[in-house]
Amino acid sequence: MIELENGRFSARIDPLGAQIVSFREGQRELLWTGDPAYWGGCAPVLFPIVGALRQGRAKIKGQWIEMAQHGFARRRVFALNFQTERAASLTLRADEDTKKQYPFDFALTVDYGLTEEGYFTQFAVENTGDEPLPFAIGGHPGFNLPMEDGAEFEDYTIQFEKDEDQKCPAVVMGAGLLDYETVGFTLKGREIPLKHSLFYQDALVFENLNSRRVRILNKKTGRGLEMYFGSEFPMLGIWSAANDGPYVCLEPWTGCATLTTEGDEFTQKHNMRAIAPGEKYSYSFSIKVLG
Repeated sequence: MIELENGRFSARIDPLGAQIVSFREGQRELLWTGDPAYWGGCAPVLFPIVGALRQGRAKIKGQWIEMAQHGFARRRVFALNFQTERAASLTLRADEDTKKQYPFDFALTVDYGLTEEGYFTQFAVENTGDEPLPFAIGGHPGFNLPMEDGAEFEDYTIQFEKDEDQKCPAVVMGAGLLDYETVGFTLKGREIPLKHSLFYQDALVFENLNSRRVRILNKKTGRGLEMYFGSEFPMLGIWSAANDGPYVCLEPWTGCATLTTEGDEFTQKHNMRAIAPGEKYSYSFSIKVLG
């Protein structure tokens, strides 16, 4: 396990999936550290897909491949590039096993660093092959709610930095596909009061938001977190378990689950990215502790 510390904050990173599994301010744990009774994850790295494929499969180069929800990176051990007191870098490279479901050469590097206000995450996707590299990538960090003693889940709100007018697609329960022809949630304004029932039909999925910052905030105390996600992420998922999980995930994505209206060709999935041979793209988000 990789451990980081800067005096105010500390973090632990698991090379399995290059997942941050602890983020503390002093002795207070702010990150959801996983509980299978609700959700066993903490902050998985989603690559080379975000969300689910139709029936768990897609067509690549004329062949059907099978891939679990959110891709395989979260189940692979990353190699450590370097570690300092406050930062670490890990990389996953294509091998025979990854090519069985994703027949491309790539290098995925995940960097973490503690800051004076919180921490940052950066993904770098490099095409190490000789053909275009199609992919989606996303973050999935979960945060404990409540974040402070004496508070309840419902004391918190989601706050966007700018006014929004969004109609979120419905999620097809059991299949995980996105149905843009059915409205699953409507946002007008900047705030969403949190309640567990928001997530009984799965995630809230936003696209092309005006905001680049989103907060989880207890307005009574000013305590919370703010995520900044760059414009390289056109989508944002907000999710918690349908069984009243005591956490909320803020998930910046480049792509998403298969749409009900699209086919199964991998390269034609909604918001799929492609990198030319020899090129590298970077994607980053940061967490700031409030209060």
